[in-house]
Amino acid sequence: MAKQPLRLGVLVSGRGSNLQAIMDHARRGALDAQVAVVVSDVPDAYALERARRAGIPAVAVPRRDYAGKDEFNRAILDHLRSHEADLVVLAGYLRILSNELVDAYQGRIMNIHPSLIPAFCGKGMHGARVHQAALDYGVKVSGVTVHFVENDVDTGPIILQRAVPVEDDDTAETLAQRVLLQEHQVYSEAIQLFAEGRLKVEGRRVCILPA
Repeated sequence: MAKQPLRLGVLVSGRGSNLQAIMDHARRGALDAQVAVVVSDVPDAYALERARRAGIPAVAVPRRDYAGKDEFNRAILDHLRSHEADLVVLAGYLRILSNELVDAYQGRIMNIHPSLIPAFCGKGMHGARVHQAALDYGVKVSGVTVHFVENDVDTGPIILQRAVPVEDDDTAETLAQRVLLQEHQVYSEAIQLFAEGRLKVEGRRVCILPA
């Protein structure tokens, strides 16, 4: 009996370029996974349109519709469970997950961050802020990190990292463009490793088991 593809629940807040890359890799057969549902806290996020065009359930869960953070996150958790998500993928999702949601999917939530963690990360560090901080500090190398999600921000065990050189004439925008190209590749690689059962967490280290 053929193994069923890994079912992904993708949380998004914006354009969804990483979501698109994941869908493209899956469609080409380079990823043993399928996007089961896309959930956004932003009703008009373009990522939802990307999902709908691909025939994937797309759900808007606006924060303003819920009395508190716990109720809001519980609604998201209900959608993930109802679509039988095996792995939760944060793809440009800008809200902090509740402990309840993280605990429900312990060891089964991934995030991607546009720097080499632990540099330029943490609460409020996302998008152009990250790249500008890297430039302001004067680093010669930035990059991208895929990590498991814990209850603190950007602290989970690191799965994969890719370095991106910083050029002398870089702006936050040009650096972001080159980092994003790496994001589109490395995220699917990390998901594929998970799908193959090749990720083993030992303390803070993620060991990649041989194929």
